[in-house]
Amino acid sequence: MTAAVAALAPAAALAADKYAASPWRKLSAAEWKKRLSPAAYDVLRHEGTERPGSSPLLREHRKGTFACAGCGLALFKSDWKFESGTGWPSFYTAIPGALGTKTDHLLVVPRTEYHCARCLGHQGHVFDDGPKPTGLRYCNDGVALKFVPA
Repeated sequence: MTAAVAALAPAAALAADKYAASPWRKLSAAEWKKRLSPAAYDVLRHEGTERPGSSPLLREHRKGTFACAGCGLALFKSDWKFESGTGWPSFYTAIPGALGTKTDHLLVVPRTEYHCARCLGHQGHVFDDGPKPTGLRYCNDGVALKFVPA
C-alpha cells in the first residue's frame, strides 16, 4: 500500500461519522434482500465481486452522478470516471465524505476497501495506479452503483 492510498484511512477514521444514526444502517439482512437484486446484495452486504466486464455502467458516458445502489448517496461525478481497462467502473476521486475505508486482508497483499459512508455498503477497492490529478483508481463494482443523469 502506498502513501497516497494509506493516507485515505486516517482521514476517514478522524472524520466524525455524520451517518452514524442513519436508518440505512439499521436495516436487517432480510430487509436488504427485499430491496436489492441478489448480485447487489452479495456485493453491498457481503463484499462480493461481480464478474469483470459485466456492468452496463462501463459504457455509461453521460453527465451525471454515480450513487450507492443501496441507499442512493452520491459517491462519484461522471467527470471523474475513466477507462482503467480492469473491467470495472473506475474513478480517480470521490465526493468528499461519501466513502469510508478499511484494510482488506482477503488476498495475500492488504488492500484498501471502500464503502458507502451512509449505509456501509461495499463498493470496491482503491489503488494508487490511477490517472492525474490524484493518481488513485477507485475500482467499483458496477452492481453497487446506480447512475443518476444530470
